[in-house]
Amino acid sequence: MHDLLLTNGRVIDPASGFDTVADVAFAGGKVAAVGHDLGPAADTRDVTGKVVTPGLIDLHTHVYWGGTSLGIDAEEFCRTSAVTTAVDTGSAGPGNFAGFRRHVIDPSPVRILAYLHVSHAGIFGFSNRVMVGESEDLRLMDPITTAEVADANRDVIVGIKVRLGRHTSGIHGMTPFEYALQVAEETALPIMVHIDEPPPSYEGVVARMRGGDVLTHCFRPFPNTPLAADGSVRAEVLAARERGVIFDIGHGMASFCFYTARGMLDAGFAPDTISSDVHALCIDGPAFDQVTTLSKFLALGMELPEVIRRTTVNAAAALQRPELGTLAPGAPGEAAILSLEEGDFTFTDAVGGALTGRQKITAAGVVLGGKWWHPSE
Repeated sequence: MHDLLLTNGRVIDPASGFDTVADVAFAGGKVAAVGHDLGPAADTRDVTGKVVTPGLIDLHTHVYWGGTSLGIDAEEFCRTSAVTTAVDTGSAGPGNFAGFRRHVIDPSPVRILAYLHVSHAGIFGFSNRVMVGESEDLRLMDPITTAEVADANRDVIVGIKVRLGRHTSGIHGMTPFEYALQVAEETALPIMVHIDEPPPSYEGVVARMRGGDVLTHCFRPFPNTPLAADGSVRAEVLAARERGVIFDIGHGMASFCFYTARGMLDAGFAPDTISSDVHALCIDGPAFDQVTTLSKFLALGMELPEVIRRTTVNAAAALQRPELGTLAPGAPGEAAILSLEEGDFTFTDAVGGALTGRQKITAAGVVLGGKWWHPSE
């Protein structure tokens, strides 16, 4: 007998090309089967009219709650956004990662993975009153300890984080990147690079990135956008994609713009991954959560299976965790149950732009460890 059976939902699993009404069974904490007439289960849930997908992966979050002022509670966020893997991107550095692991990651019911910041204390000065760019002070760059901590925590650390731009690295341009790159090469891990206003330039950053590295905030507003003045995609951006650089949304407080997104999509350049960059200063808007961020791409004209692809199998590939982001039998027993609401919905970007969409994705349930996991029960 299965532990859990979801029946009659529209199952979308981009990893296998599956998109049809079917049942999904879970047993022993794993996906047991997808199909019809799967037999009895201890817990059967009729999800008629809902969409069932692999557990959503949010590739850019800040969930070091209590350890940094920007951290939010991972469990609350994941329950209400159908996220089963939250990837924290640089909240902690090598100087405070031990606390993040012991007090947040290890006891969490939801999977938390992390990009470790090359700055000693991570993103330590980010609040509504204090805004200190950790990469501005090169005394905080700590490559030796970063490599040591990354090596000691390979099970949860998936890469190295660095933040570049006027607001985060000041006048230092690409210098913090050099530290992060050396750590990444030493540990054979990818980098996730935050970019805000210049210096450095968008083109200068992507020109140095390697295949498998992640540029987050990839559809950010002017200045430092991937679009040239004539609306074309910058040559350096196209070359970076050819090398395998991963372009991630990372919506956040100030890093996503409908104008840029329209231009990039019209040029045939869709993001590789869609993430919320949820933190204390954007969870009440403009990002809100992962499902709202995904909904904005429906409003921009992307088809639902392609939206789901960018928060499941594509995100799993970026993490080099192919066992995630799929409903293949034997995969971890995780799923998102989504409602696709119809109506007129107004979405906002990070610079005050508005867009009306006819559909909105909301979380209707979560499967975690092969069991139903939802705030209403």
